[in-house]
Amino acid sequence: MQNTYKDRLKSHGLNVTAQRLTVLQTISDFPHITADQATEIARNHLGSISRQSVYDTLNTLVEKGLARRIQPINSPALFEDRVGDNHHHLVCRTCGVVVDVDCAVGLRPCLEASDDNNFSIDEAEVTYWGLCPKCQPKNSNVRKTTTTKRKARS
Repeated sequence: MQNTYKDRLKSHGLNVTAQRLTVLQTISDFPHITADQATEIARNHLGSISRQSVYDTLNTLVEKGLARRIQPINSPALFEDRVGDNHHHLVCRTCGVVVDVDCAVGLRPCLEASDDNNFSIDEAEVTYWGLCPKCQPKNSNVRKTTTTKRKARS
C-alpha cells in the first residue's frame, strides 16, 4: 500500500516524505478525521511530528487534489482522501458521525444549478443531516428515505 501512496504523491508533483506518506495513509485509513486526530495517529506512527507539520501537510494534500476538506456546521474541519467523485455526506445531529453517500442521480446532477449566475460550476457540497441508526430512538417517527407531500397552505 505504501507504493500506492508514494505514486499518488509523485503523480501530483509532491516530494515523497515520511510525513506526507503518514498523513495521506492516515486520512485514507480514517476518513472524516480532524487535523488533531490525524496528528495523534501520525505521532504514534512516526514518533514525532508537530501539529503545524500535520496542518501544513493536510493543506498541501487538499491544494494538490489528494484530499478533501469538509466542515459540517459546528464541527472542526474533517479530511478524507476520497476526491474527484462528487460524493456527499450524511451527518448525525447527535453523535456527529459522518458517512459518505454517493450522488443521488446521474453523474453530476448537483452541478446543474437553477441559475448559475454565469459561474462555471465545478463542485457542489451537499450535506444531509439526521440521526444515525444508533442515535435514533426506538420506535421513532424519524423520517427515513421516503418523502411525504406537504399540505398546501390555505
